[in-house]
Amino acid sequence: MTTPVITAGSKVTMHFALKLESGEVVDSTFTGKPASFVVGDGNLPGAFEALFTGMKEGDGETFTVAPEHAFGQPNPQNVQMLPRSQFDPEMALSEGLVVSFADKSGSELPGVVTDFDDERVTIDFNHPLAGKHLMFQVEILEVLDAD
Repeated sequence: MTTPVITAGSKVTMHFALKLESGEVVDSTFTGKPASFVVGDGNLPGAFEALFTGMKEGDGETFTVAPEHAFGQPNPQNVQMLPRSQFDPEMALSEGLVVSFADKSGSELPGVVTDFDDERVTIDFNHPLAGKHLMFQVEILEVLDAD
């Protein structure tokens, strides 16, 4: 019996860690329950899945992922200056504060306060990992054929 390799549709169980270049861990399953998913089900970006396609049970590797293949580059159009009057006067603003807004469809859209004064509040709607090179560490625990 041949050992299955990861292809589109494979059911994969693995541990992973997503780290910044500094080594700071952004997300990890290594100290908890491993992740299980079907390759191509949308749980992971395709560029991440492409990295471990072809690997098999027991394989492990750490990949460097450029921003273009992760969360993209920051878009200056995603930084908005809003009137301070749109915020509750009791709200204690601070740089780094995450504020939720509703987009046109009513979905939640988080933004980060990057600057503020008595007149305006600057909100960055870019993904917090946009523009960052990431380290993606994987340890493949189980691979089941696509069936």
